[in-house]
Amino acid sequence: MERGKGGGVGLLSEDVLQDILSRLPALSYASAACVSRSWRRAAAAVLSRPKLASAISLNPSCQDAVEEVLDSVLSRPIRPHFAIACVGIKFSLERTHKLITKKLGYITPVITSVARGIISGDAMCEEFTITGSDAISEEFTEANWSSDSEDSDDFDLPTNRDQGIVLIVGFIPGLKVDAIPLLRGTQEPCIPLIDKFVMDVRHYSAAVSGCTSPTGIVMFGGTGADMEHVLEEMDYALSRETAILGGRSGRFVYRSGDGSINIRGSLKYYCDAVALVFARDNEKPQGVGETKFHVASSTGLVPVGPTHKVVSVKVVDNMSECSTWFNARKEGINVVLDGHRILNDIYDEYKKMGMLLGTYSLGSQNEESFPLGLRSAWCRGNEKGLIVNVVGIKNGDPFRFYCSDADTALSSCNWVSEEFRNLKQVCGGINFPGVPLAGIRCAGLIGRVNLSTANHVAGQEESAHRCCVRYHGSVYLVMSYTPPL
Repeated sequence: MERGKGGGVGLLSEDVLQDILSRLPALSYASAACVSRSWRRAAAAVLSRPKLASAISLNPSCQDAVEEVLDSVLSRPIRPHFAIACVGIKFSLERTHKLITKKLGYITPVITSVARGIISGDAMCEEFTITGSDAISEEFTEANWSSDSEDSDDFDLPTNRDQGIVLIVGFIPGLKVDAIPLLRGTQEPCIPLIDKFVMDVRHYSAAVSGCTSPTGIVMFGGTGADMEHVLEEMDYALSRETAILGGRSGRFVYRSGDGSINIRGSLKYYCDAVALVFARDNEKPQGVGETKFHVASSTGLVPVGPTHKVVSVKVVDNMSECSTWFNARKEGINVVLDGHRILNDIYDEYKKMGMLLGTYSLGSQNEESFPLGLRSAWCRGNEKGLIVNVVGIKNGDPFRFYCSDADTALSSCNWVSEEFRNLKQVCGGINFPGVPLAGIRCAGLIGRVNLSTANHVAGQEESAHRCCVRYHGSVYLVMSYTPPL
């Protein structure tokens, strides 16, 4: 029989061939795309729009868990443009990262971080609860871990506590993706190179898209990083169209598509944070539409007690961390109250322990007159005043106490859900049900909300373009896709 004639696969229609290719694992799909031009066209039609795949494993073996999630996300066609992995604190960060990067190839940007909890859509379950979310699912597998579980004396804890991984792999045609670090010099004064970081982001975006502001940024910051200052600079330098979200993960490792900017093991720099930057591709093929990032936030906090104003601020540097001591007075009353008096009044009135302290930093006369965001921390009181583990508080700053409220949390989440369900062609997201998804629990949330969300804490309209760190609540990312006309 002559080549290209007669029976066999040559008789398959393009629709049938696409159906076959769509069922192949990622590696077999990649090989099939190299068979011929017609197969390449059929393979391109299978992956013609963005795709996110995620998987979770609670297997106590690090190597087995990584292999399980990799097998799951690569069980269907996908070309990895980026990967995000989040693990429990008892998994080796370096080993996990090495296993993932070896499998996905050395030009795929990968960020691996430690998380306080993980979640993924529950499409299938096996012995150790491994799930893949390539299909839309309404069920989830979730693991929440405490930050101090390594020191726990609770012998009733499950044997796989703090052992698990969630992996997100994305294919985003029409966008270029790379990991860009925020560096800090190892020599005195050890100042983070924030201006350089912002310029690196702008230069990368300009190089691939012709625009200095990227489409989206996913940030991972260390717990000691001055993320408030970083986000302030990003707000100023980047377009309001740039979606920004992420979290303080504590520890992370990364690999960029261009290995020359990796600095792990460097004697010259530390890495305070890393950004996964998504920029439009000026050289995208014909027939590829537009991908847009949508970010929203929700909260479950309500204010309790009166508004106070800060007096007698003192910043204390204990080498390992800085804290702020201060007294306060109730708004409209001149009597200065110490920390014990303030907390006792709140506890006596509301019978709530572990209240959350939040200060609203108001804009200056040269800035817009909306609250810049909730800065919050757990607090304790003594004879010297309130003590909080944040800096930057000034005399005259107003603050209130907050406590969790289930009705507020439900209302806030429902509002976010309804807003996102109005979007068309949703192709995936982080922390959002109803689409391929995954999510993490972290020490602080980073979010620049680009929907006109209502602030359910203060009952005021939240700035749609202010990027800030949130300490309680959730930040959501959904990607939507508009096909070409």
